[in-house]
Amino acid sequence: MTILVDDCRWAHKDHVWCHMVSDTSLEELHDFAEQLGIPPRAFHGDHYDLPQYVRDKATVLGAVEVSSKELVRRLGAAGLRLTAKQRRAFKHQDPPSS
Repeated sequence: MTILVDDCRWAHKDHVWCHMVSDTSLEELHDFAEQLGIPPRAFHGDHYDLPQYVRDKATVLGAVEVSSKELVRRLGAAGLRLTAKQRRAFKHQDPPSS
């Protein structure tokens, strides 16, 4: 079980954002997100977007800091990475229920 977060680099709406993924399962990822109080709308098919202050909380709870390149590699190795086309299609679906 490993939850991974990359560096916060993407500025949007007064925050700098990063990605959070699991290298094991989406169920693990959703459970961890729920512990952090992250709303389902932050899930984008294979990752959650987190602002810096939530990333900090995630690392305290055990998320492992990795580079963006490593995060994508491990997400792909776990078979959880969506293609760009799949991510676009996911945006038009209802968010997962808790």
